[in-house]
Amino acid sequence: GLFSALSLRKNGYGGQITLIDRETRFIFKPLLYDLLSREVQVDMVWPRYDELLLPRDVTFITGEITEVNLESQVITLESGLKYDYDSLVIALGDTAGFYDVEGAEENAFTFRTAEDAFTLGKHLRHCLQEARQNYRESLATFTIVGGGPAGIELAATLGDLLPRWYENLNGDIKQLQIKLIQRGDEILQSSESSDIREVVYGALECQPVSTEVILNSSVISVTSQGVDYIQQSETKHIPSETVIWTAGNSINPLVAQLPISAQHRDRNQRLKVQPSLQLFNYSNVFAGGDCAVIEGNPQPATAQVAYQQGQAIAKNIVALSKGETLRESTVNLRGTLLKLGMNTGFASIFDKYDVQGAMAHLIRQAVYLNLLPTPARNLKQDAQWLTEEVFEQVLNV
Repeated sequence: GLFSALSLRKNGYGGQITLIDRETRFIFKPLLYDLLSREVQVDMVWPRYDELLLPRDVTFITGEITEVNLESQVITLESGLKYDYDSLVIALGDTAGFYDVEGAEENAFTFRTAEDAFTLGKHLRHCLQEARQNYRESLATFTIVGGGPAGIELAATLGDLLPRWYENLNGDIKQLQIKLIQRGDEILQSSESSDIREVVYGALECQPVSTEVILNSSVISVTSQGVDYIQQSETKHIPSETVIWTAGNSINPLVAQLPISAQHRDRNQRLKVQPSLQLFNYSNVFAGGDCAVIEGNPQPATAQVAYQQGQAIAKNIVALSKGETLRESTVNLRGTLLKLGMNTGFASIFDKYDVQGAMAHLIRQAVYLNLLPTPARNLKQDAQWLTEEVFEQVLNV
């Protein structure tokens, strides 16, 4: 949504542009792990919307949307204010999916916003401080539910971060342990590359904190004191006062309420869109990111996809306003980027060239910093230079 708004002005759109969000700040989710570990500055990955949009002559409205009326072309906020539109971009993302697991929503931490990162960081420090004074296993055991990219990156970050914090308290890092519970028979199930999994397992084994990956396991309940799960028909328990939920996503309630038929939704209720990213039956409504899927050509829910879709939507809105032909959205996937600890990572560039360690960390940060819509010009220039240099070399291999 933000990238669409910024790109509209860049592409010469002369009409009124309004961005509505319930938060006052934009969060760049791929760098949430770096925010937790303080490897990046807070203002860089959590900038204010008004500061980002004011130079682009985009109006920013803070408010909770209660209704999107596609027929009357009106957006209604919880405050009662209404905004009409000529063209609409739906980029509401998704929400955490707890799949009716008992106690999960009430007792598990989510990791989707800057507030989540701050809350989790405060809780982690509290557990470590208490464990140092009055040790018990549940305080020193940190459980992550979900073995996808989010769960892996979080486990890897904690594997480096927790021992640093605990050593500062003169604690014994051998007391710490991380448990990663995955329902399927393998981590990173969306990846077809076994090489990536081998790199991840190797990185987790090298960390100073013992990290156990528990496969083929379904969580059945979460309490403030631990997790119960089923593995091979046997119910097991992990004493843990820190349970972090990265196991899946659910459709945004507003998207679920839209009068779009089942024919134009996927099995997860996401909106099916045309290659131009227009909704079927509503040519002036576009959707992108995690709440939408191109029929016949689904894309991964990553920052690089959202960024490119935002640009494509902006160009098509301009074309629509001029009565010109709209173009199909094409996404150029540059590969896989994973954070595998503090100042280390894995980068698979165009699925052709793999980089590990500190260099992969630099590539990952360079790519993401280059996407950030922040005014950190010097950092972004350095990031752009490194990104272009690396990808240029890879293309010439």
